[in-house]
Amino acid sequence: MRMSLREPFAVAAGFLAPFLLALALVPARTSLTHTNLALLLVVAVVAVSALGNRSAGALAALSAAAWFDFFHTEPYQSFHIQGRADIETAVLLLAVGLVVSQLAAHARLLGRAALADATHLERLHTVIRLARGGPPPERLVRLVERELTEVLELRSCRFVPGDPASGAPGGRLPRLEPDGTVQVADWIWDLDRQGWPPETEIALAAEAHGSRPGHFLLTPVPESAPPPLEARLVAADLAAQAAAALEPGGRPAVRA
Repeated sequence: MRMSLREPFAVAAGFLAPFLLALALVPARTSLTHTNLALLLVVAVVAVSALGNRSAGALAALSAAAWFDFFHTEPYQSFHIQGRADIETAVLLLAVGLVVSQLAAHARLLGRAALADATHLERLHTVIRLARGGPPPERLVRLVERELTEVLELRSCRFVPGDPASGAPGGRLPRLEPDGTVQVADWIWDLDRQGWPPETEIALAAEAHGSRPGHFLLTPVPESAPPPLEARLVAADLAAQAAAALEPGGRPAVRA
């Protein structure tokens, strides 16, 4: 699985950002109400949640409540709270921070999904436009190989003529089906829980209009996370475009 520095950075920010903001607000604690101070700390929670994930946002909410208590409730520089109003404000800060962090992380997830959908749609449009231009089939196949490598985050991808069902090369390999599942022998591989089948290529049939001129051999990156279902469905559509181009008088294969 590819590691990103963004998540560890967000977790660190979840602890440090509320602390630094609460510390910076110490000179203003006599001029600002506790409600306004709490609202300012919620801003830090939102920023962390937008940057990271739900865990980072939840940590920021806990950090904001703790440092609000430490710096802005009497006795100062203590995690003890005496006043009932201060206790209520701290609890509300924690509750609001947790809710806001989850909403911000969810909005970020939706944004990622929308961007992924737009990217997948553009891949299909690129291949379909090229197919309608009547290029040499080999050119379209090479394009589909590149697009499959990117959309499935593979190590490599290559097209092999032949029908896997007839015993051609790849016939005994696991198969990525048009519905996005992976078939191993006669049973469905639990891709989401087990990841890609280890140490093997996966065959993706290039099939359109009842014709199957070949298949793509997919080589995943070892121990990488499998792509989401949407990406696997796009991969099946891309393979269908290649199959259509390899037909005599081939035409784009657009699935309803």
